[in-house]
Amino acid sequence: MLAQQVLEFGQFTLKSGRQSPYFFNLGAINSGDGLRRLGSAYSERLGALAYDFDVVAGPAYKGIPIAVSTSIAMAATGHSVGVAYNRKEQKDHGEGGILVGMPLAERRVVIVDDVLTAGTAVLEFARLVLEAGGRLVAVLVALDRQEYVEEGIQTATESISSELSVPVESIVGLNDVVRCIENHPEYREALKELASYQQAHCRVIEYALRGGFS
Repeated sequence: MLAQQVLEFGQFTLKSGRQSPYFFNLGAINSGDGLRRLGSAYSERLGALAYDFDVVAGPAYKGIPIAVSTSIAMAATGHSVGVAYNRKEQKDHGEGGILVGMPLAERRVVIVDDVLTAGTAVLEFARLVLEAGGRLVAVLVALDRQEYVEEGIQTATESISSELSVPVESIVGLNDVVRCIENHPEYREALKELASYQQAHCRVIEYALRGGFS
């Protein structure tokens, strides 16, 4: 995350309007090797979770390279799955439609995306998957920010899991980010800001560091 400048520290306004001392942007991965490592991280996590599924699907736009790189990494390990994603707008010419890739009817689908803050994009994409006849198995993101949607009640992960009735998993959580930087003096100030932010807005969920992004 640090080497690819996916993880940045400073002051950022999130989609939710909340001010955050860090920002997570998988769109910063812009090389073939970076995408290879990205796909491998998702593939390894899906292998560990051992879900039975047919299609990996990503919401436009950032979910598209995630879905593609994940499927390529899975194929390299002998597990071939389909790929699907959506357009931002319905297409009324050519093949038409809003979904691209493997047809989803009667297929088991895992949605992949970059990060969960409020989860709006994932919920909208899940609706498209279900409307197309797909059977949603799980959602997997790179980073769980572990933030409350309603202060002290439910995190975004818990809320989305409840609404979709499927597991919502991640490769790493905010706790893992803290552990990665806590022994690096150059991140001392960022660590203070993160600790304050966690206390105010996040549920402290212990994750085992799962590799792939360290």
